[in-house]
Amino acid sequence: MRFPFALSAKIAGHIIKHKLKRTPKFAMVLQLEPLHTCNLTCTGCGRIREYSTNLKDMVPLEKCLAVAQECEAPMVSICGGEPLIYPKIEELVAGLLAQGRVIYICTNGVFMRKKMKDYLAAIYSPAIEPTLEKLLAEKLISDKDAETIRTADGAAKKKTVIRPSTWMYWNVHVDGLEFTHDLIVEREGVFKECVEAIKMAKICGYQVATNTTVYRETEVRELDDMFKFLSSLEVDGHTISPGYDYDAAKKDMASRLGKDPKEFFLTRDMTRQKFAKIEEWGKLFTIFGTPVYQEFLAGKRELTCTAWAIPTYNIKGWKAPCYLMTDGHYDGYQEMLAKVNWEKYGVVDGVARDPRCEHCMVHCGYDPSGALGTSYQPGDNWKNFKYNFGAKPKPFPATSELTQRAFNGVTIGKGHLATAQAAVTSPAAGARGAFSAKEQHEEHVGTFCGSEGDVTADKKA
Repeated sequence: MRFPFALSAKIAGHIIKHKLKRTPKFAMVLQLEPLHTCNLTCTGCGRIREYSTNLKDMVPLEKCLAVAQECEAPMVSICGGEPLIYPKIEELVAGLLAQGRVIYICTNGVFMRKKMKDYLAAIYSPAIEPTLEKLLAEKLISDKDAETIRTADGAAKKKTVIRPSTWMYWNVHVDGLEFTHDLIVEREGVFKECVEAIKMAKICGYQVATNTTVYRETEVRELDDMFKFLSSLEVDGHTISPGYDYDAAKKDMASRLGKDPKEFFLTRDMTRQKFAKIEEWGKLFTIFGTPVYQEFLAGKRELTCTAWAIPTYNIKGWKAPCYLMTDGHYDGYQEMLAKVNWEKYGVVDGVARDPRCEHCMVHCGYDPSGALGTSYQPGDNWKNFKYNFGAKPKPFPATSELTQRAFNGVTIGKGHLATAQAAVTSPAAGARGAFSAKEQHEEHVGTFCGSEGDVTADKKA
């Protein structure tokens, strides 16, 4: 099967239950943001800017678990911010699993290996020595790490940890191959860490997914290579969505980076060009979502936005109308459903009801539409059934050539700061060194981000 049977059956059962009850609107996935603090400053992400005055605030553990019960979504995507910074992340995952949820931990990957080493320390016995030896051979842990795991004290063994589960995925943010990804997250070396975290997770028995946002400068060929490379790592599935110029991201790009958002984000027509091969990718790789949504991205049909099916809860409450746009926050999910005028939003028959929705084709608004049949066409149910319960694509063969294409940035001395750094350290730079570095850097990185943002992020690394 393309997806684990238990997970597919849970989602299908949830839909059927509410269809039989004729529930007009219900949650499919809860986007739970326990905090907005993050260790990266990704270009195109407005989260830490929109909630900049609340970065120290966190949703209490008990409230996180309560809101999952409240909306009854079978799936919970723990996001943020960087959720692995949340002090109670282990308890949150354990609590949601106890509720019977399917969990995606949406992470930039930087802290994943630390959490997995905590897990290995908690369960250590001679039986896991082969796992440690494999991790050492792959240089995914150090000799010191292995010794710490082997000699873990009672407190480490009693600690609540994130364990492998059929019901949980690490959902790692990967926005392209090394050069592009490190450029977008505004820090070199993050792609390499993501890959090492994915490899470690698979060796330790976790399920791993990836989450990719496509921007104007993203090349289709690169997406082909990215999926092939991730498949060769035996990643279990992928979410992919077009980048959308929502308000918080646009404001940040203009003020912090001095860039025109129109040079970065996709229009609706551009999305269809970038995603012309999405159905082919869906056959070759385990793309999460429905084939109906894939047809929408490819421009073969229209869908009606169902943002209410993937609601967001954060430090201010239930965010409306969607994950990306904020017109208010509500105390309860049912209150939000009742008070928001959903007919004001989305695109219907090619016409935007709200100007902000004009170019949005993002999965959190439209992917559930394909599952719920809100824009039903004959044969849709069979397409979805065949896709979800069909055979899982085989991993793409790992080759040295593919690996070389993947590590096309800082690993081979072509990181996005390389030109600027070379100019700064050049003996001939002289008094114009700083100006030359800035000029060459901006030419090198194109429209993704400005030199100030990159240099600042690099200093933090």
